[in-house]
Amino acid sequence: MIRPEAQAQLARWREAIIGAGLILLGAYWAFFTGGGLLHWIGYGLIGIGGILVVAGFQRARFRSGQAGPGMVQVVEGRITYFGPLTGGVADIKSLSALTLDPTAEPPHWLLQQPGQPALAIPLGAAGGDALFDAFASLPGIRTEYMLRQMSQLPAGPVVIWRASDVHQSIGKPTRLH
Repeated sequence: MIRPEAQAQLARWREAIIGAGLILLGAYWAFFTGGGLLHWIGYGLIGIGGILVVAGFQRARFRSGQAGPGMVQVVEGRITYFGPLTGGVADIKSLSALTLDPTAEPPHWLLQQPGQPALAIPLGAAGGDALFDAFASLPGIRTEYMLRQMSQLPAGPVVIWRASDVHQSIGKPTRLH
């Protein structure tokens, strides 16, 4: 009964919508129930809802909303990409760099591991929203920077994160794949 475009937008923003609903329910309980236990539970729901709204906005910005080839699976710190022409596996703990390559068609994530070719994953691959949590676990990653680069899609590849033990190259950045 819901148009597919509207359904896709609701799915994209689901965490933020749930958080907003918890804030409304919490505000009702906190301010209109006349005290007691529901009053305090309401304040807790407002806090939890606020956290969900913030996290939901970040996740919604991460989801590209476009369908890309292949499928991504993240299980216990291991990213697996099953593509129509390529595929591969990368362990989060062994990554040396994460790059966004907007010049690829469609735009890709490039996951670098020492001694291996980069694993290229299209931004819109099925299950790709699980990459947000995987990338967020990288030590020192700036998620806001990553989300800004995704929304603006720079002219060339940009390194989103690099392991602290990997030295940056001096001079003009090179393509990492």
